[in-house]
Amino acid sequence: MAQQNPSEAAWFKATLREGYDRLQRGDKAGAADCCRRVLQRKPDLPEGHFLVGMIAMDSDDSKTAIQGFGSVTKLQPDHGGAWAQLARIFMRQGQVNRAEDALKKAVAHADQNPVVQDTIATVYTLLGNAEDASEWQEKALATQPGNVGFLINRANNLMFMGDFTGARSRLEAAIAKNPRHANAHWLLSSLEKAKDRQHIDEVTTILRGNELRDTDRAFLSYAKGKELEDLQEWSEAFDAFADGAKARRRSLNYNERAEIDLFKMLSDTYTCDWLDSRAAGAPSTAPIFIVGQPRTGTTLIERIISSHSAVHSAGELRQFEGACRRLLGAQGDGSLKGVFQAAANLDPEQLGRAYLTLTQPMQGDKARFVDKLPVNFRFVPLILAALPNAKIIHIRRGPMDACFASFKQLFADAYPHSYDQEEMARHHGRYYDLMADWRERFGDRYHELDYEKLAANPEPYAHALLSYLELPWEDQCLDFYQQSGAVTTASVVQVREAAHTRSVGRWRRYEAQLEPMRCELEALKIPLEH
Repeated sequence: MAQQNPSEAAWFKATLREGYDRLQRGDKAGAADCCRRVLQRKPDLPEGHFLVGMIAMDSDDSKTAIQGFGSVTKLQPDHGGAWAQLARIFMRQGQVNRAEDALKKAVAHADQNPVVQDTIATVYTLLGNAEDASEWQEKALATQPGNVGFLINRANNLMFMGDFTGARSRLEAAIAKNPRHANAHWLLSSLEKAKDRQHIDEVTTILRGNELRDTDRAFLSYAKGKELEDLQEWSEAFDAFADGAKARRRSLNYNERAEIDLFKMLSDTYTCDWLDSRAAGAPSTAPIFIVGQPRTGTTLIERIISSHSAVHSAGELRQFEGACRRLLGAQGDGSLKGVFQAAANLDPEQLGRAYLTLTQPMQGDKARFVDKLPVNFRFVPLILAALPNAKIIHIRRGPMDACFASFKQLFADAYPHSYDQEEMARHHGRYYDLMADWRERFGDRYHELDYEKLAANPEPYAHALLSYLELPWEDQCLDFYQQSGAVTTASVVQVREAAHTRSVGRWRRYEAQLEPMRCELEALKIPLEH
């Protein structure tokens, strides 16, 4: 690259800084304009392409982000930051092998850059390796101990590992640095039950501000709702959840028509005749899939099973869909419906082996591993074909409790239908009907149980689970809440306690406010409770 003169170098630096500042404020158009000006003058400037990648990531445009960061690594192969960002994107897409390759390069070129170190930690977290994530987070904090983002990521990791005291100290440090940091307040609210209104009042004061972004308003509103519910202030709690849901829904794109078409196609395509016509799949007995809806007890089931000495918890993996996409290559239009349509013709053994290859880094060193991604319920027939000796467990929960549990939960980047009562109910209706199809067609090939029964009396259902999995009984399966392993789902706090029925029928405390949800379910002829 040609040497820049000092004034030109200063202009590039200032323009890039302006671009990052605009991106930080949510002005993606302004940030993109800075990018264009920089790259028009110097198309081979790595940091210009890096900003392209960051803007694309903020817009959930993975394809452009990969192109941007990829351009950086071609221009500057030792750019640890670009490799780390690529590793993170590949992990979120379920491309574990590509992620690990990029991660190795990020580690090799991390130097002492704390931002790169923190991103590397995020990738290790996505890989389910909380211990290595901790190491890299501490490296980043050693250089910038007051960095709010680093403190929050460290707190998240400590929560996953069950160190709630350590998490609290990091969150309190973050809030001391930035008293209005919405994510920090949300995480702090989840650590324990509120005993008074002190934190609620702090959050309420911040919410009165007029310049809050929707994402921050959602964090704060859900934090307030959770703590009000702890204090049994039911009406105020619901108002806070509803405000948070509206704010989060405004920031999301959800194409309900596309989901309707997808579910119809699934039911029309994946029939008994289809499964009977498939060749033999991969013979592995290692995978155990837990499927259903979020917030319905899937993590409870996972903890019971993974307490067994022969079972490893691999977390919520996107590798089954990733295996389909890998084998399909350029087939289809890239949409989920296109993936399912084309995947119906894949060779089952190849699909099973591709899944096992992609999940290998997360399988652990035990005979069996649990893949607990709830939305894999859509893949049940393909799993049966590709991995006929795998085990599938479907957990059900009363529809109103299930829908409300999702509605009052702020998810990271999933379940966009859950922030509107009627959209949530209609999605649940589609799920309910599709599982009825699978039950009629393939019900003897997987195991179903009800959350309410399990929560009320865990022992017989835990015995039945282990029997279905063909594993000998071990007493520690009932002491799952004493596990020390990391938990990376929204149930991170709850699974550290014994099974209980406190959330069964909770929707009835909000019966009047949940009338839109109830009416929608009744119109779909979905029972409100089991």
